Amino acid sequence: MNSEEEFYDAETGLESDDSCEVSFKDALVFDSKQVTDGGAKQENGVWERRKILPAEMISRNNYSVWNILKKCIGMELSKIAMPVVFNEPLSFLQRMSEYMEHTHLIHKACTLSDSIDRMQVVAAFAVSSVASQWERTGKPFNPLLGETYELIREDEGYRLISEQVSHHPPVSAFHAQSLKQEFEFHGSIYPKLKFWGKSVEAEPKGTMTLELLKYKEAYTWTNPMCCVHNIILGKLWIEQYGTVEIVNHSTGDKCVLNFKPCGMFGKELHKVEGHIQDKSKKKRRVIYGKWTECMYSVDPKVYETYKKSEKKAGGDSKKAETGT
Repeated sequence: MNSEEEFYDAETGLESDDSCEVSFKDALVFDSKQVTDGGAKQENGVWERRKILPAEMISRNNYSVWNILKKCIGMELSKIAMPVVFNEPLSFLQRMSEYMEHTHLIHKACTLSDSIDRMQVVAAFAVSSVASQWERTGKPFNPLLGETYELIREDEGYRLISEQVSHHPPVSAFHAQSLKQEFEFHGSIYPKLKFWGKSVEAEPKGTMTLELLKYKEAYTWTNPMCCVHNIILGKLWIEQYGTVEIVNHSTGDKCVLNFKPCGMFGKELHKVEGHIQDKSKKKRRVIYGKWTECMYSVDPKVYETYKKSEKKAGGDSKKAETGT
Protein backbone atom coordinates (compact mmCIF):
# COMPACT_ATOMS: atom_id res chain seq x y z
CA MET A 1 0.00 0.00 0.00
CA ASN A 2 1.56 3.26 -1.11
CA SER A 3 -0.72 5.68 0.71
CA GLU A 4 0.28 6.15 4.32
CA GLU A 5 -2.78 8.36 4.84
CA GLU A 6 -5.17 5.59 3.82
CA PHE A 7 -3.34 3.09 6.01
CA TYR A 8 -3.85 5.24 9.10
CA ASP A 9 -7.49 5.84 8.27
CA ALA A 10 -8.20 2.15 7.74
CA GLU A 11 -6.35 1.18 10.88
CA THR A 12 -7.93 3.59 13.31
CA GLY A 13 -11.17 5.22 12.17
CA LEU A 14 -13.03 7.70 14.34
CA GLU A 15 -16.19 8.60 16.12
CA SER A 16 -17.04 10.86 15.62
CA ASP A 17 -51.07 21.91 29.71
CA ASP A 18 -49.16 25.31 29.70
CA SER A 19 -46.19 23.29 30.81
CA CYS A 20 -45.13 20.01 29.30
CA GLU A 21 -42.16 18.05 30.65
CA VAL A 22 -40.66 15.21 28.68
CA SER A 23 -38.05 13.32 30.67
CA PHE A 24 -35.40 11.17 29.03
CA LYS A 25 -35.51 9.00 32.16
CA ASP A 26 -39.09 7.95 31.33
CA ALA A 27 -37.86 5.61 28.61
CA LEU A 28 -39.28 2.10 28.77
CA VAL A 29 -36.99 -0.24 30.70
CA PHE A 30 -36.77 -3.87 29.66
CA ASP A 31 -36.36 -5.66 32.96
CA SER A 32 -33.96 -8.57 32.91
CA LYS A 33 -31.69 -10.59 35.10
CA GLN A 34 -27.97 -10.12 34.67
CA VAL A 35 -26.44 -12.60 32.26
CA THR A 36 -23.00 -13.76 33.29
CA ASP A 37 -21.54 -13.91 29.78
CA GLY A 38 -22.77 -10.43 28.86
CA GLY A 39 -25.12 -11.82 26.19
CA ALA A 40 -28.87 -12.33 25.99
CA LYS A 41 -30.86 -15.39 27.03
CA GLN A 42 -34.44 -16.47 26.58
CA GLU A 43 -36.83 -17.03 29.46
CA ASN A 44 -40.57 -17.75 29.10
CA GLY A 45 -40.36 -16.86 25.42
CA VAL A 46 -38.92 -13.38 26.07
CA TRP A 47 -35.39 -12.34 25.15
CA GLU A 48 -33.56 -10.60 27.96
CA ARG A 49 -31.22 -7.79 26.93
CA ARG A 50 -27.71 -7.62 28.30
CA LYS A 51 -26.90 -4.87 30.80
CA ILE A 52 -23.12 -4.97 30.45
CA LEU A 53 -20.70 -5.23 27.54
CA PRO A 54 -18.72 -8.46 27.16
CA ALA A 55 -15.45 -6.50 27.40
CA GLU A 56 -14.36 -3.75 29.77
CA MET A 57 -12.68 -0.46 28.95
CA ILE A 58 -8.88 -0.61 29.14
CA SER A 59 -7.27 1.73 31.68
CA ARG A 60 -5.57 4.77 30.13
CA ASN A 61 -3.46 5.58 33.18
CA ASN A 62 -0.27 4.19 31.65
CA TYR A 63 -0.59 6.10 28.38
CA SER A 64 0.51 9.66 27.65
CA VAL A 65 -2.04 11.39 25.45
CA TRP A 66 0.24 14.35 24.96
CA ASN A 67 3.06 12.29 23.42
CA ILE A 68 0.63 11.19 20.73
CA LEU A 69 -1.32 14.37 20.10
CA LYS A 70 1.27 17.13 20.44
CA LYS A 71 2.14 16.81 16.74
CA CYS A 72 -1.50 16.77 15.66
CA ILE A 73 -2.78 20.24 16.58
CA GLY A 74 -5.19 21.47 13.92
CA MET A 75 -5.16 18.19 12.01
CA GLU A 76 -8.18 16.07 11.06
CA LEU A 77 -7.96 13.08 13.39
CA SER A 78 -8.86 10.45 10.78
CA LYS A 79 -5.31 10.92 9.45
CA ILE A 80 -3.69 9.94 12.78
CA ALA A 81 -2.92 6.42 14.06
CA MET A 82 -4.30 6.17 17.62
CA PRO A 83 -3.68 3.43 20.23
CA VAL A 84 -6.56 1.03 20.76
CA VAL A 85 -6.68 2.10 24.42
CA PHE A 86 -8.58 5.23 23.37
CA ASN A 87 -11.48 3.19 21.96
CA GLU A 88 -14.55 1.98 23.78
CA PRO A 89 -15.55 -1.66 23.09
CA LEU A 90 -18.20 -0.75 20.51
CA SER A 91 -18.18 -0.06 16.80
CA PHE A 92 -19.59 3.23 15.50
CA LEU A 93 -22.44 1.28 13.87
CA GLN A 94 -23.46 -0.03 17.29
CA ARG A 95 -23.09 3.42 18.79
CA MET A 96 -25.53 4.84 16.24
CA SER A 97 -28.26 2.49 17.48
CA GLU A 98 -28.29 4.54 20.71
CA TYR A 99 -30.22 7.22 18.82
CA MET A 100 -33.21 4.92 19.41
CA GLU A 101 -32.80 4.79 23.18
CA HIS A 102 -35.90 6.96 23.68
CA THR A 103 -38.12 5.48 20.99
CA HIS A 104 -41.12 5.91 23.29
CA LEU A 105 -41.06 9.61 22.35
CA ILE A 106 -41.65 8.74 18.68
CA HIS A 107 -44.48 6.42 19.66
CA LYS A 108 -46.00 9.28 21.66
CA ALA A 109 -45.70 11.67 18.69
CA CYS A 110 -47.63 9.16 16.58
CA THR A 111 -50.61 9.44 18.96
CA LEU A 112 -50.87 13.26 18.96
CA SER A 113 -53.34 14.96 16.62
CA ASP A 114 -51.89 18.50 16.78
CA SER A 115 -48.78 19.25 14.69
CA ILE A 116 -47.30 21.60 17.31
CA ASP A 117 -47.70 18.93 19.98
CA ARG A 118 -45.96 16.46 17.69
CA MET A 119 -43.13 18.91 17.09
CA GLN A 120 -42.64 19.25 20.87
CA VAL A 121 -42.09 15.52 21.25
CA VAL A 122 -39.96 15.26 18.10
CA ALA A 123 -37.76 18.07 19.49
CA ALA A 124 -37.36 16.13 22.75
CA PHE A 125 -36.39 13.05 20.74
CA ALA A 126 -33.83 15.02 18.71
CA VAL A 127 -32.24 16.28 21.93
CA SER A 128 -32.36 12.84 23.55
CA SER A 129 -30.48 11.30 20.63
CA VAL A 130 -27.29 13.09 21.77
CA ALA A 131 -27.90 12.53 25.50
CA SER A 132 -26.07 9.18 25.45
CA GLN A 133 -22.83 11.02 24.68
CA TRP A 134 -22.71 12.45 28.20
CA GLU A 135 -19.53 11.17 29.91
CA ARG A 136 -18.74 8.99 26.86
CA THR A 137 -15.14 10.06 26.30
CA GLY A 138 -13.91 6.99 24.40
CA LYS A 139 -14.22 6.80 20.64
CA PRO A 140 -15.93 3.78 19.04
CA PHE A 141 -14.09 1.54 16.60
CA ASN A 142 -14.18 2.43 12.92
CA PRO A 143 -16.27 -0.09 10.93
CA LEU A 144 -14.93 -1.74 7.79
CA LEU A 145 -16.37 -0.68 4.44
CA GLY A 146 -19.56 -2.65 3.88
CA GLU A 147 -19.82 -3.76 7.53
CA THR A 148 -23.38 -3.86 8.90
CA TYR A 149 -25.06 -4.00 12.29
CA GLU A 150 -28.65 -5.09 12.83
CA LEU A 151 -30.83 -4.62 15.92
CA ILE A 152 -34.42 -5.78 16.43
CA ARG A 153 -36.29 -4.63 19.53
CA GLU A 154 -39.73 -6.20 19.76
CA ASP A 155 -40.15 -4.66 23.22
CA GLU A 156 -39.54 -1.15 21.83
CA GLY A 157 -41.35 -1.82 18.55
CA TYR A 158 -38.62 -1.18 15.98
CA ARG A 159 -35.82 -2.72 13.94
CA LEU A 160 -32.62 -0.98 12.84
CA ILE A 161 -29.81 -1.64 10.44
CA SER A 162 -26.66 0.44 9.99
CA GLU A 163 -23.86 0.16 7.43
CA GLN A 164 -20.46 1.68 6.71
CA VAL A 165 -21.13 3.08 3.25
CA SER A 166 -17.86 4.94 2.68
CA HIS A 167 -14.32 4.37 3.86
CA HIS A 168 -12.62 7.60 2.86
CA PRO A 169 -14.18 9.79 4.09
CA PRO A 170 -15.76 7.51 6.75
CA VAL A 171 -19.55 7.67 6.40
CA SER A 172 -22.03 5.55 8.37
CA ALA A 173 -25.71 5.27 7.48
CA PHE A 174 -28.65 3.83 9.43
CA HIS A 175 -32.33 3.08 8.89
CA ALA A 176 -34.83 2.32 11.67
CA GLN A 177 -38.38 1.19 11.05
CA SER A 178 -41.41 0.71 13.26
CA LEU A 179 -42.60 -2.89 13.50
CA LYS A 180 -46.17 -1.54 13.21
CA GLN A 181 -45.39 0.73 10.24
CA GLU A 182 -45.83 3.89 12.33
CA PHE A 183 -42.54 5.65 11.57
CA GLU A 184 -39.19 5.50 9.81
CA PHE A 185 -36.00 7.13 11.08
CA HIS A 186 -32.87 7.29 8.95
CA GLY A 187 -29.74 9.31 8.33
CA SER A 188 -26.00 9.31 7.80
CA ILE A 189 -23.06 10.51 9.87
CA TYR A 190 -19.71 11.81 8.64
CA PRO A 191 -17.84 12.73 11.86
CA LYS A 192 -15.05 15.26 11.39
CA LEU A 193 -12.78 15.51 14.44
CA LYS A 194 -10.07 18.04 15.13
CA PHE A 195 -7.59 18.37 17.98
CA TRP A 196 -7.09 21.88 19.42
CA GLY A 197 -4.50 21.36 22.13
CA LYS A 198 -6.71 20.93 25.21
CA SER A 199 -9.83 19.66 23.47
CA VAL A 200 -11.16 17.53 20.60
CA GLU A 201 -13.98 19.00 18.54
CA ALA A 202 -16.39 16.78 16.62
CA GLU A 203 -18.58 18.03 13.80
CA PRO A 204 -21.23 15.36 13.12
CA LYS A 205 -22.01 16.12 9.48
CA GLY A 206 -25.13 14.40 8.22
CA THR A 207 -28.91 14.84 8.27
CA MET A 208 -31.40 13.00 10.48
CA THR A 209 -34.85 12.33 8.98
CA LEU A 210 -37.89 11.17 10.95
CA GLU A 211 -41.03 10.22 9.05
CA LEU A 212 -44.38 9.85 10.82
CA LEU A 213 -46.22 7.69 8.30
CA LYS A 214 -49.71 8.20 9.72
CA TYR A 215 -49.52 11.97 9.19
CA LYS A 216 -47.28 11.81 6.09
CA GLU A 217 -44.82 14.13 7.82
CA ALA A 218 -41.04 14.31 7.45
CA TYR A 219 -38.84 16.07 10.03
CA THR A 220 -35.16 16.80 9.38
CA TRP A 221 -32.33 18.15 11.53
CA THR A 222 -28.58 17.96 12.07
CA ASN A 223 -26.88 17.21 15.38
CA PRO A 224 -24.98 19.93 17.31
CA MET A 225 -21.21 20.24 17.64
CA CYS A 226 -19.58 18.13 20.33
CA CYS A 227 -16.38 18.97 22.21
CA VAL A 228 -14.35 16.85 24.64
CA HIS A 229 -12.34 19.01 27.05
CA ASN A 230 -9.24 18.40 29.21
CA ILE A 231 -7.61 15.96 26.80
CA ILE A 232 -4.16 16.55 28.30
CA LEU A 233 -4.78 17.29 32.00
CA GLY A 234 -7.78 17.16 34.33
CA LYS A 235 -11.07 15.30 34.18
CA LEU A 236 -12.54 14.77 30.73
CA TRP A 237 -15.93 16.40 30.15
CA ILE A 238 -18.21 16.91 27.15
CA GLU A 239 -20.29 19.82 25.93
CA GLN A 240 -22.67 20.18 23.00
CA TYR A 241 -23.14 23.56 21.35
CA GLY A 242 -24.59 25.13 18.24
CA THR A 243 -28.00 25.71 16.66
CA VAL A 244 -30.23 22.82 15.64
CA GLU A 245 -33.21 23.47 13.33
CA ILE A 246 -35.94 20.84 13.15
CA VAL A 247 -38.20 21.36 10.14
CA ASN A 248 -41.56 19.73 9.48
CA HIS A 249 -41.57 19.74 5.68
CA SER A 250 -45.28 18.90 5.51
CA THR A 251 -46.70 21.70 7.70
CA GLY A 252 -43.90 24.29 7.61
CA ASP A 253 -43.53 24.21 11.41
CA LYS A 254 -40.00 24.73 12.68
CA CYS A 255 -38.23 24.23 16.00
CA VAL A 256 -35.02 26.19 16.60
CA LEU A 257 -32.89 24.90 19.48
CA ASN A 258 -29.75 26.58 20.79
CA PHE A 259 -27.32 24.26 22.58
CA LYS A 260 -25.46 26.78 24.72
CA PRO A 261 -21.69 26.75 25.33
CA CYS A 262 -20.87 26.29 29.00
CA GLY A 263 -19.36 29.79 29.40
CA MET A 264 -16.60 31.01 31.72
CA PHE A 265 -17.95 29.52 34.96
CA GLY A 266 -20.00 26.67 33.51
CA LYS A 267 -23.29 28.45 34.16
CA GLU A 268 -24.80 27.42 30.81
CA LEU A 269 -23.41 23.87 30.80
CA HIS A 270 -25.79 21.36 29.15
CA LYS A 271 -28.51 24.01 28.66
CA VAL A 272 -30.77 23.99 25.61
CA GLU A 273 -33.18 26.80 24.77
CA GLY A 274 -35.35 27.54 21.76
CA HIS A 275 -38.84 27.86 20.36
CA ILE A 276 -41.38 26.31 18.01
CA GLN A 277 -42.90 28.46 15.27
CA ASP A 278 -45.61 27.72 12.74
CA LYS A 279 -45.40 28.34 9.00
CA SER A 280 -46.34 32.02 9.52
CA LYS A 281 -43.29 32.32 11.86
CA LYS A 282 -45.47 32.91 14.91
CA LYS A 283 -43.96 31.52 18.12
CA ARG A 284 -46.19 28.80 19.50
CA ARG A 285 -44.09 27.24 22.26
CA VAL A 286 -40.82 27.93 24.09
CA ILE A 287 -38.55 24.93 24.66
CA TYR A 288 -35.89 24.82 27.37
CA GLY A 289 -34.06 22.37 29.61
CA LYS A 290 -30.85 20.32 29.64
CA TRP A 291 -29.81 17.70 27.10
CA THR A 292 -28.57 15.51 29.97
CA GLU A 293 -31.88 15.59 31.91
CA CYS A 294 -35.21 16.72 30.46
CA MET A 295 -36.93 19.32 28.30
CA TYR A 296 -39.82 21.65 29.09
CA SER A 297 -42.36 23.31 26.83
CA VAL A 298 -44.33 26.43 27.86
CA ASP A 299 -46.44 29.16 26.30
CA PRO A 300 -44.25 32.06 25.05
CA LYS A 301 -46.18 34.64 27.10
CA VAL A 302 -45.72 32.63 30.28
CA TYR A 303 -42.02 32.28 29.59
CA GLU A 304 -41.54 35.99 28.85
CA THR A 305 -43.36 36.93 32.07
CA TYR A 306 -41.15 34.58 34.04
CA LYS A 307 -37.95 35.97 32.48
CA LYS A 308 -39.01 39.55 33.23
CA SER A 309 -39.80 38.74 36.86
CA GLU A 310 -36.50 36.88 37.18
CA LYS A 311 -34.60 39.84 35.76
CA LYS A 312 -36.42 42.25 38.06
CA ALA A 313 -35.70 40.09 41.10
CA GLY A 314 -32.03 39.97 40.14
CA GLY A 315 -31.92 43.77 39.80
CA ASP A 316 -33.61 44.31 43.17
CA SER A 317 -31.17 41.99 44.94
CA LYS A 318 -28.22 43.81 43.34
CA LYS A 319 -29.58 47.17 44.55
CA ALA A 320 -30.00 45.78 48.06
CA GLU A 321 -26.38 44.59 48.08
CA THR A 322 -25.05 48.00 47.02
CA GLY A 323 -27.38 49.87 49.38
CA THR A 324 -28.96 52.02 46.64
